[in-house]
Amino acid sequence: MSETTATSKELLARPVLKSAISKAARRLMPMLVILYIVSFLDRTNVGFAEAALGADKGVSAGAFALGAGIFFIGYAIFEIPSNLLLKKVGAKIWLARIAITWGIVSACFAFVQGETSFVILRFLLGVTEAGLFPGVIMYLAEWFPNKVRVQMFAIFYLAQPFSQMIGNPLSGWLINIGDQVPGLRGWQVMFFVEGLLAVLAGIAAFFFLINGPEKAKFLSKDEKYALKEVMALEDTVKDEHGPRGILAAMRNGRVWYFTIIYFCLQIAVYGVTFFLPQQVSSLTGQKVGLAVGLLIAVPWFFGIFSCYFIGKAANTVAKRRTFGTILFISTGLCIFGSAWAGTNHQPVLGMIFITLAVCSFLAVGPVVWAYPTAFLAGSAAAAGIGLINSLGNLGGFVAPILRTAVNEATQSPTGSMGVYALGVLPFVAAAMMFATKRFKNKADDLLD
Repeated sequence: MSETTATSKELLARPVLKSAISKAARRLMPMLVILYIVSFLDRTNVGFAEAALGADKGVSAGAFALGAGIFFIGYAIFEIPSNLLLKKVGAKIWLARIAITWGIVSACFAFVQGETSFVILRFLLGVTEAGLFPGVIMYLAEWFPNKVRVQMFAIFYLAQPFSQMIGNPLSGWLINIGDQVPGLRGWQVMFFVEGLLAVLAGIAAFFFLINGPEKAKFLSKDEKYALKEVMALEDTVKDEHGPRGILAAMRNGRVWYFTIIYFCLQIAVYGVTFFLPQQVSSLTGQKVGLAVGLLIAVPWFFGIFSCYFIGKAANTVAKRRTFGTILFISTGLCIFGSAWAGTNHQPVLGMIFITLAVCSFLAVGPVVWAYPTAFLAGSAAAAGIGLINSLGNLGGFVAPILRTAVNEATQSPTGSMGVYALGVLPFVAAAMMFATKRFKNKADDLLD
């Protein structure tokens, strides 16, 4: 056992450090979860408006797919600059700014007039939201040691199921209520109200977030020292054995390796999420609205448990590799299963497969992010994490276009062929995750 490893284990075992981590989690995680809940809601609520936008504003299926995906182009272009600015001005100001500006853009969807304005607003939504997710990942990597980091990522990821559990019924309810308002359509009310929620969340973030342990008044002097000491030890190892600086991070092979893995994951996530309201509607024969919104909440409810408990259990390199490989395989198989159930008119089986797919891809996300945050620090972390998230999220651009293109090419009456196409990529990610056993990372000594 090396001296560095022994020192790390001694630090992690200290009660004062455990107290600091516990206090930091209680103070920071609720606000970060709220931000991501609203973020995920505002980028996916467009699925509830698909049919209405076509009927009311003439937005075709092709234009809808382009608009759903082009969000990620703006997101990708401004992701790294946003992350670097966050590093410079601090999370307190920058995350608040992100939420307020994307909330304003999201509310403007209530005034869409046709295909052009719809696509432009989707692009602007990506531009304004760029940097939120990788910024939080980097922020958590500065606050929490590697041993507990996947657990914190998993808590942050709980925003996705909570967003869908709360957001889908909320979106359906707002559409139903909005349809009763003279001169307005339900989808307009949905976009405006949910955009306003992001603005309010951004204002709250400014008051709740802290720009580092040294500025945390809720920690005692000893707790601050203990947390800064263990984080400094990890950063030293990263600096010695990982890429240094922005350009080095962007050229690093491991950064690009995890970019591909994350791209495959996002293909699965958004391929399912964007079309989930219509898929459940087709499976059950019910119109998109409150009833469908409640049904969609079921997979995300079970996803809460898989995300949290796997995140808590994945506290060694071997466990992270095993969980990651199995969960990617499960994601692909369950996406295939949901397509088969739709083709064969099996709504119960369809919902089961969708639920298992959601549980799998939710739980694997935090595991994936544990790897790059274990060897990236400083400006390299800002650039590397931004690159992985920005290019990986292009899977969200590719997914709806790929699904629509495959369905049109195969003339699939149920749309199942497009779903099958999306289910292939998680198997690629599973093979790559398993192959990480060949990676050698000095930071792993601190973990295991």
